[in-house]
Amino acid sequence: MSRRKRTRLVHEGDYVAEVDVELLEEPGGWSPYLSLEDAYRIDEVREALRRGDVKGAARHSRVFSLTPVAV
Repeated sequence: MSRRKRTRLVHEGDYVAEVDVELLEEPGGWSPYLSLEDAYRIDEVREALRRGDVKGAARHSRVFSLTPVAV
């Protein structure tokens, strides 16, 4: 089994969070895939952003505020 570090983006409302995860690859089967812990971490970040809890989301990720650009 090999592991690769990647960053997943979670977008909710006016925020985007970068969550560092490891992709697991195995010969055959459904790879690459996330570990259960990484999947739960992404879900926790998404739920925290939905609630507006930026501090809670920042415990597991890097959080950025999105600003619309007027054209």
